[in-house]
Amino acid sequence: MHVAAVQFKPRKGDPAAALARLIPLCEQAAAGQDLDLLVLPEMAATGYIFSSPEAIAPYAEAPTGPTFQALAPVAAAHRTWLVVGFPERDGDRLFNSALVINPRGELAFTYRKTLLFEADTLWASPGDSGYRAFESRRGDFTVGICMDLNDDDFVSWCAQRRPRAVAFPTNWLDQGVPVWPYWAWRMGGTESALVAANTYGPETPIRFAGCSAILDQGVILAHSGPQRDAVITATLSDRRV
Repeated sequence: MHVAAVQFKPRKGDPAAALARLIPLCEQAAAGQDLDLLVLPEMAATGYIFSSPEAIAPYAEAPTGPTFQALAPVAAAHRTWLVVGFPERDGDRLFNSALVINPRGELAFTYRKTLLFEADTLWASPGDSGYRAFESRRGDFTVGICMDLNDDDFVSWCAQRRPRAVAFPTNWLDQGVPVWPYWAWRMGGTESALVAANTYGPETPIRFAGCSAILDQGVILAHSGPQRDAVITATLSDRRV
């Protein structure tokens, strides 16, 4: 199973410019790779910190909104599944969500973050989508967003369902310690690889860790540094250890 993650930092307040920058990074990730799965960060085009529903309202969108319109053609052109985080508007409700776009460029699912971080609770409702697995050509995958990795229910679901990969859009904080050992520990009870696409650098009042990674059974197959846009790719074996 061929997988890739894009590490990216958007310019706050200009999602159109961020999407324009994301497209060539996605093209770079997919070039010559015959990808099965491409993962982008949580709230990839907007940034993460919003103080209220009113603050995020100009950037919240329907699942078929600007983020989907920009990235669905990339998924279709490269015949890959693409997962990207965005702030979702559903009537009067707001969610921290991820689009799951299939290789035909169609919206297959909208996953809503289940376990909210403190900053999410300022504007988002807890997700109600449930967990789901999707079949690529070479293996299946599920989706979890950032704090979901701390949710024992999510990890238990992965251990029971055994998807080959977890698409993991995240805005993981820089807490002064390496992120990979913790991610590997949380995945240790599963047989799933983690395809983690993070952001990096400061966004008042916090800082993000970067260090996006593809980990399988505790082994780091690919990783980025802490301070720049980056593309990482890896091939997951068919054999479950």
